[in-house]
Amino acid sequence: MKNKVDKILGWVLALLLAAMTLDVIWGVFTRYVVGYQSSWTDELARFLMIWLGVLGAAFASGKDMHISIDLLPQYLSIKNKKRLNILVSSIVVLFVFFAFIIGGMNYVYVSMALGQTSAALNLPMWIVYAILPISGVLLIYYRIYNTIKNSWK
Repeated sequence: MKNKVDKILGWVLALLLAAMTLDVIWGVFTRYVVGYQSSWTDELARFLMIWLGVLGAAFASGKDMHISIDLLPQYLSIKNKKRLNILVSSIVVLFVFFAFIIGGMNYVYVSMALGQTSAALNLPMWIVYAILPISGVLLIYYRIYNTIKNSWK
């Protein structure tokens, strides 16, 4: 299952990057060739960058490519390294649950209730904020998967 999630997420990230690249090229073209910049390109690039960054963090976490400080584990026994990994993973899962899922769902709910839309695209802001709980679920999935995988080594 993890390989399927990795593959789908990789394709989504590639599509977001391609869309952002085309958007920025269009913005530069309209600014310097046409003489005035398209009003929506900056906002779309910003939203795509948010989605790319947050989903990219989940993808990197799933591949165990995130930044970590490994000063303490090098002095621990194998058993204690596993315990530390479980402790750190538990803290990360709790943080992601409260910040990304609970907080993200709150953002989505409030922006839907208020009917917030973006200035240039007139896009409902809940769509932009929806990436937080989506990424939170992915981060928790990856963290639990990697913790189980590493504790059986």
